[in-house]
Amino acid sequence: MPVSSTHAEALAAYLRHLSAERGLSPRTHEAYDFHVRVFLDFLEREGIADLAGVDRAVIRKYIASLAERQLDKAGVALRLSSIRSFFRYLAQQETVPRRGLWSKRSKEAKSLSPKLDVRLPSFLTTQEISTMLAAPDVTDLYGARDKALLELIYAAGLRVSEVVGLEVRHLDMGNKEVRVWGKGSKERIVLMGRPAQEALHRYLQDFRPQLLLDRPKTDALFLNRYGRRLTQRSVQHIVKEYALKAGLDAERVHTHTLRHSFATHLLDGGADLRVVQELLGHSSPSTTQIYTHITLSRAKTVYTAAHPMARKRALEAEDHASAMTMPVRQEE
Repeated sequence: MPVSSTHAEALAAYLRHLSAERGLSPRTHEAYDFHVRVFLDFLEREGIADLAGVDRAVIRKYIASLAERQLDKAGVALRLSSIRSFFRYLAQQETVPRRGLWSKRSKEAKSLSPKLDVRLPSFLTTQEISTMLAAPDVTDLYGARDKALLELIYAAGLRVSEVVGLEVRHLDMGNKEVRVWGKGSKERIVLMGRPAQEALHRYLQDFRPQLLLDRPKTDALFLNRYGRRLTQRSVQHIVKEYALKAGLDAERVHTHTLRHSFATHLLDGGADLRVVQELLGHSSPSTTQIYTHITLSRAKTVYTAAHPMARKRALEAEDHASAMTMPVRQEE
């Protein structure tokens, strides 16, 4: 969509900044570009040529236009986030005035952002995880690879983009550590347990060399049948394949489900929230806190079932509800 030359120059400078400073994935970079471009097109239609004139009233009008297009709350929030990022950059360049409107956490910005419904991440129970991790045939070339892949994703709580980007040199097998690069190319060290260590050792020693026979050498950790790095789509397919073999609902199991399970099981085991935040690579504890909703919800269920006073009150509530719904006998 065309934008004015002035706006186009500002957008181009911002996108160069994102590429140079933020280390965003191509997909995220494209999303920022699209969201800002749509907003600039809106400004053109409104006759707003000066970006310095964008204020709360303009943003409110833009939100109303998105609502007319029946965009959901999450979609609106994403677009506002991209716009705020764009104007924060412009403010740093002194192209527009600094406003609380562009701050991530200001009351003004929060008052405009739609309140999102809390969506609890889906996760697997420890028994479901165990069944799924036991599904690959480790005597088979691809089964051994898939076993190592699944064990590592769950053991370290990796994103799919992180696991496909791994190289052999990123593994410290002796210390059971893995060096990964997460969102924004942020580097962190994650840990793995003995099952993942043993599965990786078996794959590296006995099976990975077979995938490289008569093929160009590569340091990519997980390889496909052609000796090339596994893609994100391939990993998602592998995860669903073993979810199906484990008798799980494959539609609800994704690579991120293993990551969610990793975080939930750590918190269930008493891990500190800050530690889980570091292991997941979250920049803010608020992102990690979503998992505490899961553990708290489960804790309430267990408490109600196990605590004698909670059981008594639950039964009394059930009796009261039954009495309220009993048919009333009419006098003859």
